[in-house]
Amino acid sequence: MFRFLVDRDSWQEIYDSLRKNKFRTVVTMIGVWWGILLLICLLGAARGMENSFNRLFGDFATNSVFIWGQTTSKPFKGFQEGKRVRLTLQDAKAIEREVEGIEFVVPRNQNGAVVIKGFQSGNFNVNGDYPLLDKVQKKKLIHGRFINQNDINEKKKITIISEDAYKQLFEKDEDAIGQFIQINGINFKVAGIYEASMMGGPSSDLHIPFTTFQQIYNQGEDIGWMMITGKPEFDIKQIELDAKLLLKNLNKVHPKDKRAFGSFNLGKEFKKFTGFLAGMQFLTWFVGIATLIAGVFAIGNILLITVKERTKEIGVRRALGATPFEIKRQIVMEAVLLTLVAGLLGIISGGLILMAIDAAFGQGEDATLVNASVSIPIVWLALGILIVLGTLIGLIPAHKATSVKPIDALREE
Repeated sequence: MFRFLVDRDSWQEIYDSLRKNKFRTVVTMIGVWWGILLLICLLGAARGMENSFNRLFGDFATNSVFIWGQTTSKPFKGFQEGKRVRLTLQDAKAIEREVEGIEFVVPRNQNGAVVIKGFQSGNFNVNGDYPLLDKVQKKKLIHGRFINQNDINEKKKITIISEDAYKQLFEKDEDAIGQFIQINGINFKVAGIYEASMMGGPSSDLHIPFTTFQQIYNQGEDIGWMMITGKPEFDIKQIELDAKLLLKNLNKVHPKDKRAFGSFNLGKEFKKFTGFLAGMQFLTWFVGIATLIAGVFAIGNILLITVKERTKEIGVRRALGATPFEIKRQIVMEAVLLTLVAGLLGIISGGLILMAIDAAFGQGEDATLVNASVSIPIVWLALGILIVLGTLIGLIPAHKATSVKPIDALREE
């Protein structure tokens, strides 16, 4: 077989055979070219969507649920319908202690505030947070640091501001670290500046130590909401149900009251989207391979016609001593060559289209398809599939070519 691959005469015969019908050869290759082009483009687009999604959630603990208090819809244990439910630090500690599968429970608070720096001012959201927030909702710090435990213990008046807030309050290129700003008339020292992400809340947020927030806003033990993160092996939907049931017991809420606690299950939504991505990947492979198979079958049909036209030539070769294996080998090699060349052209075309897509839709903060591309192993896999399909489809006309007896072939008109 190797000797055939390097045999110049064999390749010359294949070339002459394909050159006799140039138009037919080109049309035959279009099916395979289109199939591999479609596969590469769809896979690249799917990868671009996945990269965009990962950039959106990359710094966020996705196996999470947010829970907050609302008003009851059922009377229970002497309390009338419409009772306001307020979450407390004790509720958060009870969930962390008693609900199975918990990794982190992060109590949070938020309030609006007027923030002043010199002659500049603006309305911002001020968040009271623990250092733990940086583990479940990673802050991309540009300068400085995030809140630490010492800030919590000493109720320090320090703040971490967003890049957008920095632009509103400070001059361009001004060093904000260590400077003071007024939050509702109270001086806070800027300890850090972070780059706001799409999942990081409003871009004008400020963060201060949780204990400092509780003190200046007189919150006591009350919290606005809590972020609960489950361990990877646990179902976040079950964690949400268990946490809500425990909160109902702690706050004397009817077990069937569905309005008392609001929630947003990020883990459930994340699984929906990852399921969509997986389905899209499967559909891409299915459509791409189905199109490839259709294109390869077209090659097989054209080769059947070619074999019919070359019946006398094949008869002469058989009469001169060519073995059935040699005849089959040449026809199979023609099929593989057509398939492979068309596939390579499809891969190159697909790569160029993905480069154009990346230039048009993959740049900037609002990019919808980030780095739309196909990995090298996928390219090799696609080429391998092409070679296998080309070989299998080439066996059909090859068998047809060797099934005719030499004497009958020579008698063909």
